Amino acid sequence: MNKLLTCFLLLIAAITAWALPSLPLETQAKPDPLRLPQETHLRNIRQLTFGGENAEAYFSADGRKLIFQSTREGAECDQIYEMNIDGSGVRRLSTGKGRTTCSYFFPNGKRIIYASTHLADAKCPPRPDYSKGYVWAIYPGYDIFSAAPDGSDLKRLTDAQGYDAEATISPNGRKIVYTSMEHGDLDIYTMDLDGKNKKQLTNELGYDGGPFYSYDNQWIVYRAHHPKPGKEADEYQALLKQNLIRPTTLEIWIMKADGTEKRQITKNGTANFAPYFFPDGKRIIFASNMSDPKGRDFDLYSINLDGSGLQRITYNDTFDGFPMFNLDGKKLVFASNRHGKAQGETNVFIADWVD
Repeated sequence: MNKLLTCFLLLIAAITAWALPSLPLETQAKPDPLRLPQETHLRNIRQLTFGGENAEAYFSADGRKLIFQSTREGAECDQIYEMNIDGSGVRRLSTGKGRTTCSYFFPNGKRIIYASTHLADAKCPPRPDYSKGYVWAIYPGYDIFSAAPDGSDLKRLTDAQGYDAEATISPNGRKIVYTSMEHGDLDIYTMDLDGKNKKQLTNELGYDGGPFYSYDNQWIVYRAHHPKPGKEADEYQALLKQNLIRPTTLEIWIMKADGTEKRQITKNGTANFAPYFFPDGKRIIFASNMSDPKGRDFDLYSINLDGSGLQRITYNDTFDGFPMFNLDGKKLVFASNRHGKAQGETNVFIADWVD
């Protein structure tokens, strides 16, 4: 009797297994310990850097490398590095002097750009005075440079009085877009790859910065804070004279590549920054603290160009920011405090994107 029952159960199991379709290999669950359950648009998150402060990692046009800024190896402030998208092959590209920020690959892969203070002073500039609250330093020594892929053949592209930084390049390789204080306020400009033909695109009082082109080269997305006349504008200008800004209220904007048709996308009164276009040009991914009443937790969000369809992408309870897609939109790179060994540690992560 026991043998007959065992055979019957085995037969039922075999029929059930035959009748139910098996899942394709690519849809079967895989270990993904760095992904939170709510992060349904991300898969296979991998950590690429381990320790220190690492941020603003951006893909090369062929999707094989990342260029990023990092404070490591005993340095007191950020320098520019590159690595392969698996985290291997890390090497420094900047001079090792001054402070650097906002690096980017030329689309043809023949040069890089970044901002540096090394001509103003070989030492790291002082950190901002936080007795004034949370502020960002707008170091006047920053200028934008281009260099060969190995960091050699350094060429200065800007020499205006004050801050020049936050530079990225149009996908067609024709224009650099950046933020400058050339005319006394923080505005967005474009220039040719050799630094010629500079053109101012924004002129409203306040900070306009962090610009990126859409993949079709037609639009620019950026972050902005335009203070109201009176006390708010007076405070902004007083801080700017000290080379500081208070980034607690930033909204996401877009404009045509020639500076026309400016349009505000977010209107939530919080700190929204690091915007980047989806490859299809219909949405923007960005970082924001809108879900944290204390303003400390930054996560990634997506939004349509008309301001609709807001969707939260990450749910880490500290910081996620600086997102960028590769050219085909299948990979997303971002910086995060998740999985850090020390408080405040920021590392670079890469994930597969699931739409």
